[in-house]
Amino acid sequence: MSLPLSAAQFVTLAAEGGEEHGGNHQSLSPYVTGIGAFVALMLLLWITTRFNRDR
Repeated sequence: MSLPLSAAQFVTLAAEGGEEHGGNHQSLSPYVTGIGAFVALMLLLWITTRFNRDR
């Protein structure tokens, strides 16, 4: 399979998939996603500061 043919098939598949669902999943709340990302980043920041005690 050639690269241009594969790319054209992926573009067609992506265009068809976007019309069915509208891009957002019904069970995902933007607030829960944002708070989850914030908590994950704060946890990573806390872990990083625990290992970097020389500063």
